[in-house]
Amino acid sequence: MEQQKEIVVKVLNYIEESIEKEISVDKIAKAVGYSKFYLNRIFSECTGITIYKYLQGRRLTIAAERLIKTDEPIMKIAYEAGYDSQQAFSFAFKKLYMYPPKIYRSIGVFVPKQNRIFLCGNIHNTTCSLFTSMLKEMAA
Repeated sequence: MEQQKEIVVKVLNYIEESIEKEISVDKIAKAVGYSKFYLNRIFSECTGITIYKYLQGRRLTIAAERLIKTDEPIMKIAYEAGYDSQQAFSFAFKKLYMYPPKIYRSIGVFVPKQNRIFLCGNIHNTTCSLFTSMLKEMAA
């Protein structure tokens, strides 16, 4: 279990370091040195979410923050979030945030939907525990 957790941490770190780049589950698997099927299985076991859903959620959360904190065009934000069209971005964004990007921007309140995942073991290091950056925000 400890080895699996270390692999998941490598995946999480790779995603966070490469979030602005064009990455896929295939590229992540190649970078970490395991099959995408194995990675998805252990990632899901430790985090409760697939690699693809985590990556998509992180990118959309970053996009939501940029919609609120910048005046960048929605198409630019969509492209930098990994979407080839504003329509595809708007569909995915609305699915997660319940509002299309333009309306979300006009509301003016950023709410993160997928914070970074941090893993740590319990006292006996036998289970994966899920912590997000939201815990840090609550403690601050």
